[in-house]
Amino acid sequence: MKRLGRVVRGTAETQVEVVWDLDGAGRFAGSTRLPFLDHMLAQLARHGRFDLNVDARGDLEIDAHHTVEDVGIALGRAFKDALGDGAGITRFASAHAPLDESLVLAAVDVSGRPYLHYAVPVPRQRLGDYDTDLTEEFFRAFAMNAGITLHLVLVHGRNAHHIIEAAFKALALALDRASRMDPRVQGVPSTKGTLT
Repeated sequence: MKRLGRVVRGTAETQVEVVWDLDGAGRFAGSTRLPFLDHMLAQLARHGRFDLNVDARGDLEIDAHHTVEDVGIALGRAFKDALGDGAGITRFASAHAPLDESLVLAAVDVSGRPYLHYAVPVPRQRLGDYDTDLTEEFFRAFAMNAGITLHLVLVHGRNAHHIIEAAFKALALALDRASRMDPRVQGVPSTKGTLT
């Protein structure tokens, strides 16, 4: 069974198309027209062993907020679509990811209960043209639309680029583990019988 999610989202502010293959090989293709965000999505694909194709066009002449948030929304919906009812998945996972002096913990519950706890302070407001405050907006949009509980916690770090990249890598590792099929899991991994 192919676990593939496809989302096309169009608003007056953005046009976003996403294809997410949960059982991929770690390939990222496409562009958000935001090079730093593309670099982070490539980390998500590579370290989660997902194949992601993302094409986004937004009102960048205003700023990047709409594009970053809407990419998070579309990716969250594509992840949820790819999972289907979640039968047979591991469900819970956590992972630490280091990048040089930075270390971030991601813990996820693929539960149908959307929540974000974000404790990842970043010491700089900008990385090139990228507003680092938008990172939290991306993760919130992703978690709410994927229907997952997501905790991201900075253990330590000083370099803004390293901190954000470690957060994306930690999320990738945790999502990979939580979405894996486990032959010991019969049906949906919940005593309720559903993940919603």
